[in-house]
Amino acid sequence: MFDLDRWREIFQSINKNRLRSVMSGFTVAFAILLFTLLFGIASGLGNFFKEAFADDAKNLLFFRAGRTTKPYKGLQTGRKVQLKNTDYNYVTEEYTDNIQYKTAKINKNLTIKYENEASNYGVKAVHPDYQFLEKIILYEGRFLNERDLKLKSKVIVIGRLIKKDLFGEKLALGKRVNVNGSSFLIVGIFSDENTDRESEAYIPLTTNQMMYGSNDFIDQINLGYNPKLSTDAAIAFGKKVERDMRKKLNIHPDDQSALSVRNMAEANKFVGIIMLALYLIIAFIGSGTLIAGIIGISNIMIFVIKERTKEFGIRKALGAKPSSIVGMVVQESVLITTLSGYLGLSLGTYILSFIGNSLEEKYFIKDPSVSPTIVIGATILLIISGLIAGYIPAKRAASIKPIEALRAD
Repeated sequence: MFDLDRWREIFQSINKNRLRSVMSGFTVAFAILLFTLLFGIASGLGNFFKEAFADDAKNLLFFRAGRTTKPYKGLQTGRKVQLKNTDYNYVTEEYTDNIQYKTAKINKNLTIKYENEASNYGVKAVHPDYQFLEKIILYEGRFLNERDLKLKSKVIVIGRLIKKDLFGEKLALGKRVNVNGSSFLIVGIFSDENTDRESEAYIPLTTNQMMYGSNDFIDQINLGYNPKLSTDAAIAFGKKVERDMRKKLNIHPDDQSALSVRNMAEANKFVGIIMLALYLIIAFIGSGTLIAGIIGISNIMIFVIKERTKEFGIRKALGAKPSSIVGMVVQESVLITTLSGYLGLSLGTYILSFIGNSLEEKYFIKDPSVSPTIVIGATILLIISGLIAGYIPAKRAASIKPIEALRAD
């Protein structure tokens, strides 16, 4: 039940002992402020790493060939390893149960021209699944399809910046552009604001092989492994495919230059380990901050109770019950702790909001924020600690006989 007289006494006590009240509140507010900032920074680092991998599929696995640096099976070093359609077919057919998406890739730098505007751009010859592996967002038209691949169609999907360079504000979809002397129909326009891919274009892989070399050479094999695979299973899958490819291509098992492999599962696991270690460190430091706050408010409350022992003796002599004395002290302690905790939380949240992305470039901290559940939980912990810190010494003081309390120094 709301007791107006008790609240009046509590505010009178706080007003009378301003320094003590301010010190108690500062201890709690500072602990919550520091706790909020620490977890906010950790969250910002996590956001940066997530953003760094956001533009590629999380289940991406790709192979790229180069030149050998180690002799193997009588073959000398410096040999160029060339991936072919047969290698792509072998991988996609052999491991079809563990593959969600698949594409071969050929990288070229070609001149794209429309009327009087022309420039060199990166042109990638790919399969239709490339759209999902690179998370390409189409805002006009469509991406390449199996029919384009089968018919070796001269169609092209261009990035937003190519459209801007060649067409400006004019309509581009459905128009034809000249790609190194050949006419290609624009069937799609895509955007990807977080990367430089908007200056790229995509054509069917079979069209590229027909026009530029009439061969079955490819530069790269990209796979999207089954997303249901665990991280360790995905890493094991990547290792197995790599071993088999090395055997097929006669490459030394340790020759990284001849066949470079990137498995996002390994990158995700590494980032996960780093973030776990970071959160454990932050949690350890944050716990130390909370413990320091708990100790601080406990010490202050012990001093406060000792200082007010005579007051309690007078109250008891006038007929006050021990429970009312304890209740008043606990209520005052909880009030100060709650208000201070809210102040620390609000200030910490404001600072994180003010920082925003200003630390991203130098310190890799993006959108620092903190989960309300974590901070509110920490605040409640401090409130409970303040309650206990006030209850235990107050109960002891309230149990002393009035005559002994009046003699207390």
